[in-house]
Amino acid sequence: MSNNRMKVENNNKEEEKKMIERGEALPIMESFYTLQGEGFYQGHAAYFIRLGGCDVECFWCDVKESWDALAHPVYQIGQIVEDAMSHNGRLAIVTGGEPLMYDCGPLTKALKDNGFQTNIETSGAHPVTGEWDWVCFSPKKFKKPHESIYAAANELKVVIYNRNDFKWAEQYAELVNDDCMLYMQPEWSKSDEMSPLIISYIQENPKWRLSLQTHKFLNIP
Repeated sequence: MSNNRMKVENNNKEEEKKMIERGEALPIMESFYTLQGEGFYQGHAAYFIRLGGCDVECFWCDVKESWDALAHPVYQIGQIVEDAMSHNGRLAIVTGGEPLMYDCGPLTKALKDNGFQTNIETSGAHPVTGEWDWVCFSPKKFKKPHESIYAAANELKVVIYNRNDFKWAEQYAELVNDDCMLYMQPEWSKSDEMSPLIISYIQENPKWRLSLQTHKFLNIP
């Protein structure tokens, strides 16, 4: 985001807390314009809005600095959207941390009112809020998903860390809606070990697709 972002006025912490509860302002770890690196929208120009705060806390998370919401500045929705509009793309991807810790309704409404497609990447650990054009559901073993995510998911993306994760992935494939796209993605530090196993698994179970973190291969945000 730009340096002239408008934080909550007067840095009033009590008012800031109330605005977050109403979804009128959100803690932002970072925001940036890049290409989506993985999943169904891989290769699309996208503006990422990474919210601060996570209560899932995967040990292999590559953005652990996002976990502590208090470590990140809080910005009003209008300024978040204004910064997004300074780029050509109109695909906004809200991620985290865990974005569904917050009421995402005001953010998605403001984005859609300004012509954005709204996508979310979530573990589904909290009730679904917001008006989403695409929901990428990536369940984690560290916190059970809320039941509202299963009907909402457009994309199930399961990170494969060990051999037991294949069976675990199938359990969630049974819970999502019939139109949900199914992806398996190797955990980055285990890519060399797990990618061949994923490829073989998909060959035997072609309802699944392979997702790779191409942004890491290309060294882009």
